[in-house]
Amino acid sequence: MEKNVKGHDALVVKARNCRLCAPHLPHQPNPIFSTAPSTKVLIIGQAPGLKAHERNIAFDDPSGDRLRDWLSVSRETFYNPSLISVLPMGFCFPGYKNGADAPPRKECAPAWHNDFLLYLKPEVTLYVGRYSQQYYLPQHKTLTEAVRSPTETHFVLPHPSGRNNRWLAKNPWFELDILPKLRDTVESVLKV
Repeated sequence: MEKNVKGHDALVVKARNCRLCAPHLPHQPNPIFSTAPSTKVLIIGQAPGLKAHERNIAFDDPSGDRLRDWLSVSRETFYNPSLISVLPMGFCFPGYKNGADAPPRKECAPAWHNDFLLYLKPEVTLYVGRYSQQYYLPQHKTLTEAVRSPTETHFVLPHPSGRNNRWLAKNPWFELDILPKLRDTVESVLKV
């Protein structure tokens, strides 16, 4: 375990200093992720937004409030990487495109995820948003299809942004069927 922790910690330092996408970012690179080898739940999200970039904390915004509500966890639990780790598809704020956050940079996940996943062995992984779903679970033709297909070890969730309120209204089964299963699974895994 000690070797895992040292290897993980060295990887964290290396990733925090990443400048791979610097020429393409609107701000200085600020890789935002939170991981621990002992994590129980891994969230693979999209990319930090501007607020996360400015505060240096993932999901510290209304989207994070909604996500924590979906999981039925406190801020304290959510921000304890030994319990819940956050590994976005893009570590840095990608800027804006067409009035919304731009997609995660395509270089980031291939450059870093496999190395992190050597150390992270969560009991359940949550793929938040279509970018993580398409990257990790491309067998599903749509995000909706993937959300409908949870397993014991993973769930796919729509991004908790207010931009998805229409999707949530059109798919009431998400709150009725998926969220109770998600909450039960997270509670069981965390045993907090």
